[in-house]
Amino acid sequence: MILKYPFVTEKAAMMLEGENKLQFVVDRDATKRDIKLELESVFEQEVSEVRTMMTMKGEKKAIIRFADEKAAEEILSRLGIM
Repeated sequence: MILKYPFVTEKAAMMLEGENKLQFVVDRDATKRDIKLELESVFEQEVSEVRTMMTMKGEKKAIIRFADEKAAEEILSRLGIM
């Protein structure tokens, strides 16, 4: 499994509301393409952009933007976070 867990902080919540983006901690070896394909297959939503970065703890974090404006909120509600 490439996706480990959603990364939920105050900044991530602002990105969700303003930019329709979600943040996930992912496997260190995952590529942007791997992340995109997994998200599209698991949540059945079209991904328009994937950005990745390493955190100070050595974890890989992905910031994902969805094509549908309400997709990010729907996914978080499905996961039971919102």
